[in-house]
Amino acid sequence: MSLEISTLWFCIILGVTGIISGLIGYLFGRVNATQNPDNSFEINLLEIQNAKLKADLDTCKKRLSTTKTPKESIAVPLVVHQKNTPLFRPYEAKLAFGKSIKEDDLKIVEGIGPKIEELFHNFDIKTWKALSETSADTCQKVLNSGGKRYRIHDPASWPMQAKMAYEGHWKQLAEWQEKHRAGKY
Repeated sequence: MSLEISTLWFCIILGVTGIISGLIGYLFGRVNATQNPDNSFEINLLEIQNAKLKADLDTCKKRLSTTKTPKESIAVPLVVHQKNTPLFRPYEAKLAFGKSIKEDDLKIVEGIGPKIEELFHNFDIKTWKALSETSADTCQKVLNSGGKRYRIHDPASWPMQAKMAYEGHWKQLAEWQEKHRAGKY
């Protein structure tokens, strides 16, 4: 009988200790949340970055899934310029974007306007191919050359967008830009 009573007391003490520990943990969590209210801002920023990365990943997956493997490929001659560059087809670009697109117009890249395009031209980056081969760090240096007002732009995706334009992936570029336009705040 004394073993049953001691077991009962052990269970009661263990239960009370668990309840007290839970309450203390809850209180510490509440105090910490009130002392650092800026976490919600950081969390929102991280969620936005996560959404952008997921959209980029989805775009890459779509591009991979639409690319045929060598076994599935059909022999289709590639129409190219003299220097093995893909042929610019303005009608396909217009079909995807709903407006006329000029070849090597850097403004087709989401985030680049006339002033930023001029900055890139100053660095002798005048074509989609040249921009696609430019690192994001170099793009940031180009922006920094224009002064403080251009430093707020994020050029991380610009080389990738320029590569899609250069290679004539107009539908994928338009879809990617539409996804990212919807995510602006």
